[in-house]
Amino acid sequence: MCSGIPSAAKAAILQTFCGSAEAEALSRRPKNLFRELRDTTLEESAQRGDNGSRQLKESQLGAGPILKPSLKPVNPKPANSKPKLGLRAWMERVLMECDRAAIGFDADAVHDLRVALRRCRSLADGLMAIDPDSSWKDMKKAGKRLFQALGELRDMQVMAEWIEKLGDAGAGDAASRVSTEGRGDPAVVPAIDPATDPVVVRLLNRVHAREAECKQHAFKDLNQFDRKQWRQWTRTLPRRAARVRPGSVVYLHLALEKWSAAYDLHKHALRTRSQVAWHELRIGIKRFRYTVENFLPRQHALWGDDLKELQDLLGEVHDLDVLWAMAVEAQAFPDVASRDRWHEKVNAERAKRIERYRGKMVGRQSLWRAWRAELPSGPRLRAAAMSRLRVWAGYLDPDIAHSERVAQLALLLYDGLKDAGLGLTKPEASGGVPGGVPGDWRAVLQAAALMRDVGKAKGAENHQKYSYRMIRGLARPLGWSGRELKLAAVVARYHRGALPRPQGKFMQMLELADRPIAMGLAGVLRLANALETRHGRVGNENASAPQLEVSLQDRLVMVRAAGYSAMDRSAEDIAAARHLLETVLRRPVLVRGLRAASRKKHLASAGSGE
Repeated sequence: MCSGIPSAAKAAILQTFCGSAEAEALSRRPKNLFRELRDTTLEESAQRGDNGSRQLKESQLGAGPILKPSLKPVNPKPANSKPKLGLRAWMERVLMECDRAAIGFDADAVHDLRVALRRCRSLADGLMAIDPDSSWKDMKKAGKRLFQALGELRDMQVMAEWIEKLGDAGAGDAASRVSTEGRGDPAVVPAIDPATDPVVVRLLNRVHAREAECKQHAFKDLNQFDRKQWRQWTRTLPRRAARVRPGSVVYLHLALEKWSAAYDLHKHALRTRSQVAWHELRIGIKRFRYTVENFLPRQHALWGDDLKELQDLLGEVHDLDVLWAMAVEAQAFPDVASRDRWHEKVNAERAKRIERYRGKMVGRQSLWRAWRAELPSGPRLRAAAMSRLRVWAGYLDPDIAHSERVAQLALLLYDGLKDAGLGLTKPEASGGVPGGVPGDWRAVLQAAALMRDVGKAKGAENHQKYSYRMIRGLARPLGWSGRELKLAAVVARYHRGALPRPQGKFMQMLELADRPIAMGLAGVLRLANALETRHGRVGNENASAPQLEVSLQDRLVMVRAAGYSAMDRSAEDIAAARHLLETVLRRPVLVRGLRAASRKKHLASAGSGE
């Protein structure tokens, strides 16, 4: 059971719970060691609960209360403890903090281990949105049980600090408070010694008894934590995360999602002023902070201090709420006067922190506005959403470079048809799309081209059906409508395989007005997919950009593509792929090779950046 924790750590834990003499005796009985330790601790906790009134009486007669023990960690934190940023650094820090926490579960060590675990799990949350690999979910789940076990222990340690702080504050307040009874003269209320304050004594007794139980549970969960698997993830997951550079528009888009969620919670908290709302707001700001801190270094340099202060303020508000609820549940107040006195102190501390938060986050100069100004909006937002879809597809598509060339050909074909007066959509069909212009369908076509092969991650046969389901399962990215994402999924579904039918299952998922749009875009994508004939060839990374021209000659549409040859094996596939587009346009479509002069013109335009 205890193979995961060093023997020195076990000895230190026993000394913490039992004292040196008893620890030495228990160490000679390794089989039943931790069972006896658990039973001893629980028995002592029960005795403290049964004899609470006796302990209170003794403390009032001069005996000292059961105060929070001052635990000095055997393995102290290094002097240079400023953490490095990045997933690998935080995952390695989890392993280091596990060793520190195992030696007595010191308050600082418990706090640092929970911070490291929370950072890893928060990073996994963000990266899961762009990388669907199941290891992210497994890593989150592995740390969840230990994180939760340490959470209750940490709560008890924080509660003890708050009880002592408020007890000390009560002594100064009572010395200056006066009371008037009837018509008599004011009498100075004697100062209350925190060591003999019955509320302090009762709360500390309850907290320390619960803290001992929490240490037992935390020790068990820490021992069961699979460090070998965690080390393996430390080697593999950071490499997956490194595929997207910090500061990219993909992470700006992710940060905007976290900002939007936190801002909604901010408005809800100001409107309801409930304890639950403030707690949820703290979690929302924490997630936004971790996203900025780990993925956006430039913004973190500007916002980091404010984000940390806000998280601390709301965290202390939550601590005070938990403390008051615990005091009421424990019936820690011997009379109404002490209850009112403590309620006043808790509310005063809480109000100061909420007022400080409001000063920073409400009004025209609020930090919400400053942060939002640095995040994408308008056309930048839609471009960031497209980049995010491209990155998601890149983690699943075995040949994303091929898909990017297909997307380029599809856009060239779409633009050429539009310039020739053969637009695939009517202006009135654009209602409901952000911007309300037909150009939005161009983005839908691009997204469908980039994501059409993600289904190959589940199997090459009929992968277009898998692609449809996976795209439909995506959360709608900010800047896109649900209608656009649904349309992109249907277009990707019909980039190959069976032809779309208006009454077919997948087409029935669309609004009636969107079905001809989907057929038109699918026709373009089918032809572009067939024209991209370099799929699977070595050296494609340095290949020139696709070149294509579209013109209208009498009643037929002429498509000239670089590299096309009527004698090539791909010509038969291209002839079949153009059928859907011909059906939509109601015109024949001919494909020919691009003339040498036109190819030179395209190359010159590409070289000049036009």
